[in-house]
Amino acid sequence: MKPQRKVEAYQQFVLDCKIYWSTQVYPELQSHYSHLADQAQRSGNKAPTQAREAQALLADSTLYQFYAWYERHLQRMKYSGRMGLVPHFDSERDTLEARLAEADSLDNLQLDPAFQPPRYYTSFDVHQHPKGLAGDSLAGLVYEQASRSTTPLLRRDRDLHHRFTAELLARVRPKRMVDLGCGFGKSTRPFYQEVSGIELTAVDLSEPCLRVAALNARDDQASGVRFLQRDAADTGLEAGRFDTVTSTMLLHELPPPHLERVVAESFRLLEPGGTVIHLDFLVPDPDPFKRFIHYSHGRRNNEPFMEPLNELDLVALHKQAGFTEVEILPFEEAEGTLAPGYRAWRFPWAVVIARK
Repeated sequence: MKPQRKVEAYQQFVLDCKIYWSTQVYPELQSHYSHLADQAQRSGNKAPTQAREAQALLADSTLYQFYAWYERHLQRMKYSGRMGLVPHFDSERDTLEARLAEADSLDNLQLDPAFQPPRYYTSFDVHQHPKGLAGDSLAGLVYEQASRSTTPLLRRDRDLHHRFTAELLARVRPKRMVDLGCGFGKSTRPFYQEVSGIELTAVDLSEPCLRVAALNARDDQASGVRFLQRDAADTGLEAGRFDTVTSTMLLHELPPPHLERVVAESFRLLEPGGTVIHLDFLVPDPDPFKRFIHYSHGRRNNEPFMEPLNELDLVALHKQAGFTEVEILPFEEAEGTLAPGYRAWRFPWAVVIARK
């Protein structure tokens, strides 16, 4: 078997294992937890009401230990296993870096040679991605490939980014928009594809990701979009210039002080009457099992700010910044995922919407 096909087969194996974990192991663990909670109540103990209490209930569970080990190591295998994405891309480094260098001549990309990402962004390997998203020139390409198996049960032809775009367009029709934390441009693409004449500014910390985003926009023959290397908490963009500010899976990557600055910066960028709308992971109910599973996922996946985000009062935070009409709504990332009988593991997707 050729090396490329071996890598593809290996990654498909990892994906199939994740589907099994999502659709078989997780529902079994949920049933197991319910049984333990019932047993505790029958023994005269109080049922868990907090994530830490659910954790204590599962502390000696072999099934939970297997579930957690399985999740942690599937992610490691995707990136760093024998045929993981990082060693695979590294084997083609010269060719890929030559392709990425084409971004330097593009008008839609502005990089800052003196830019220093904040320490929280570079101090650990987020997602178990070796060196993170800014520590290697190929990180953007690796991340782009890795994202295809982050949510394995979703459709590729109409993924959650397009559904989020439709959600936003049902509320506002942006003319001048900022996409904060755009990464390799997956969140930005549906907007420049679907909104004619939009002036779209996308910012991110990662130079490797921005290069990929700019090249993809060039290949899409997109107009009106520019990618800037900036901090979402201090973009340097003109105050009151934009009618819409958005982000996708950014908030949970931020330590609380930085998140507060991003909320304030969003308010500063918007014109009066403008809208901010974020898509992120927010456990929608006090279910201690779901909250514990989400928090522990963050620890296993090297995303330490998952839990702090869910412990914040985001409505109050936005109102303190000056926003009004703040609401948090569950988001259905694929048909049927919010149905009461849906049993597979899923992120607790939600949208945060506020007006200036």
